[in-house]
Amino acid sequence: MTKQFAVLGLGSFGYSMAITLEELGCEVVAVDSSEDKVQQIADEVSYAVCADIQDKDFIKALGARNLDGVVVAISENLEVSILATLLAKELGAPYVLAKAQSDIHADILKKLGADKVVFPEQEMGRRVAKTLATKNFTDWISLSTDFSMVEAPLPEAWVGKCLLELNVREKFGINVVGIIRNQQVTVNIQPHECLEAGDMMILIGENKVLNDISKGNLV
Repeated sequence: MTKQFAVLGLGSFGYSMAITLEELGCEVVAVDSSEDKVQQIADEVSYAVCADIQDKDFIKALGARNLDGVVVAISENLEVSILATLLAKELGAPYVLAKAQSDIHADILKKLGADKVVFPEQEMGRRVAKTLATKNFTDWISLSTDFSMVEAPLPEAWVGKCLLELNVREKFGINVVGIIRNQQVTVNIQPHECLEAGDMMILIGENKVLNDISKGNLV
């Protein structure tokens, strides 16, 4: 069945969340008190509604308990963020993801029942900083405190060779989980398949190993 989400607040984070969820095949109800923002996203999502997300009757009318999740994408106005999170949980939303502005704000949201609290600006800042600081990686995504996923260009010395021959896991302590070739991602990599010039590798490994690798070439 198609998953259904409500995104409350259409700032840059909420707008991106709503459109991405829709692109991934979900049904999205995008909500904001600004008519301009609602009109801007109206053609991009299943439903776009101009409403006060502090209105309990409106949240109830959304059928929060019947949704797969609610995204509270407001953090600048703490009162609105807190009340929207509280109402969503009180009315039975099975999963609430909320955006926080500070650690104190995050603690309050968690105590109100938010299932996941995020700091998009901080997380993006860390991600971009890691990318800038590493020599050989074009992107860096933290999976946990110990492991990350990165994108790295295929070393010239690896062109024409296969993963079985390169023995990447044993030699470097990393796993090649995907190849990006001609803007297409392949995750079912055949161990005997020859790698091509211009390939981008998707690697997963321990942060300390990836940090070491980032200081030199994968050869």
